Amino acid sequence: MTSGVPPVCHNRATMKLLRMKPGHGEIVLAEGDVAVPEEERELIEAFRRELDAGMWAAVPSETVAGRREAELVKSFAEVPRDAERVIFFPRAAGGAPGAGL
Repeated sequence: MTSGVPPVCHNRATMKLLRMKPGHGEIVLAEGDVAVPEEERELIEAFRRELDAGMWAAVPSETVAGRREAELVKSFAEVPRDAERVIFFPRAAGGAPGAGL
């Protein structure tokens, strides 16, 4: 018997924003479903805060051959809607601007 109501999905696809912290591993900054407007807004705000703090953002992926890769992104709009994670990490320290010129 069908009621015409779609089944409830208890395992929604969520996106996690994670920060890499030396000695601690991944720290969850935000988590939400991009299909839910208020959760997407929270993800966008958390994403912007990390970039404003000088962090880099990368979306990890795996090739068909099993090789792990990551693509740097500069805005939330560049993050694939089906991405499971966005990882933030600090820019490398050292070096002077214009060094080696």
